[in-house]
Amino acid sequence: MPTIKSLALPDGRQSDTALFVARGTRRLLRRLNFSTITELPLLSGRRADIVALATDATILIVEIKSSIADFRADAKWQDYRAHCDRLFFAIPETVPVEMMPEDAGLILADAFGAEILRQAPEHRIAAATRRAVLMRFANAAAHRLHRLSDPEVLAGGD
Repeated sequence: MPTIKSLALPDGRQSDTALFVARGTRRLLRRLNFSTITELPLLSGRRADIVALATDATILIVEIKSSIADFRADAKWQDYRAHCDRLFFAIPETVPVEMMPEDAGLILADAFGAEILRQAPEHRIAAATRRAVLMRFANAAAHRLHRLSDPEVLAGGD
């Protein structure tokens, strides 16, 4: 990965590679007119790496895998399907494309951008689940914006 300074606020869970993949993936999603948020807690208690929201309320979840070991150590990604309309993996060029599950979309990313290698199959979620995810997305975004303008505030729950 290139040597650049990330403005993302690492919380200790992400490697530099994962932060750069997130940055490039979010740039791609923005170009596709999605709003994104990282590390969103879901109803299941899991945290999605990236949740993307379209203007028609379509919800994508992007699971970042920064290495082969990262992919092999994580089986929880299957749970994310219940919270989105499409599930993607985002990987750097150092992770073999062939090892990524065929039943999910695939994004190849670096710190500067990304491209969709494989579109994710659609599996529309229930209206009640959509509403719950949208509320979590909105609340997390509002708390994070508040924290930017008033760092001393306790934004809570995010």
